[in-house]
Amino acid sequence: MTAAAPLRIRGAALERGGRELWAGLDLEVEPGELVAVLGPSGSGKTTLLRAILGLERLSAGSIEALGAPVRRAGNRRIGYIPQQRPLPRETPLRGRDIVGLGVDGHRLGLPLSRKKDRARIDELLEAVGATAFGDRPVGLLSGGEQQRLRVGQALADDPALLLCDEPLTSLDLANQQAVVRLIDRHRRERDAAVLLVTHDINPVLSRVDRILYIAHGRFTLGTPDEVLTTETLSGLYGAPVYVVRAGGQLIVVGAPDADEAHHHHHDEDDA
Repeated sequence: MTAAAPLRIRGAALERGGRELWAGLDLEVEPGELVAVLGPSGSGKTTLLRAILGLERLSAGSIEALGAPVRRAGNRRIGYIPQQRPLPRETPLRGRDIVGLGVDGHRLGLPLSRKKDRARIDELLEAVGATAFGDRPVGLLSGGEQQRLRVGQALADDPALLLCDEPLTSLDLANQQAVVRLIDRHRRERDAAVLLVTHDINPVLSRVDRILYIAHGRFTLGTPDEVLTTETLSGLYGAPVYVVRAGGQLIVVGAPDADEAHHHHHDEDDA
């Protein structure tokens, strides 16, 4: 690993409600690398992203993002794509306004309609395939269309580190593939590091470099071929877990808190 790693985690541990979610976590994500984070509900996947964003305090260890401790990294080039949650129909914003929050949302007061900003918003709308609905009310857009706008917002500052929290949840297959392509294109064209939390590895499997799998306070890190095996997951869970390949898909069977298709159900506050 090089000193230029956009994300460096050393000996990290985190507790919530008196329970240790994980400890002794070491992770470096290199420029242009995509690391997927998997695990059952409550394992601490979302909390890991929050810790990187400086929203959760570690109980031990340290995190550096883009060469700075997370407490000083807030205004640096870190992009964040949240879980897909439908916006209310009455939301008084257009598609371009959502993207615009990433362009001028850091300013005090109301966003200013500057010529340079308008050009950047148009550029981002085109990049994420949202030009056609950029002027429509966001509450009338589909979940996939709204998520494209969130991707555009996250990419506004051309982030060197992109954090994605279940960005494919509730999207149909076509929109899942579209969002994955947008994330993958950004990391390849900009050499950005990506940490992507997901409950289903299949939509991103072909693009993943490494997997961090967290379960029951333990974790394992490696390539997909190293991590997604019957032996490795059985050891991680301390119980028989089987990994089956069928029709180009990975199916994990027998893992506590997981169903037969490797979907770990949780909500946004997945500890």
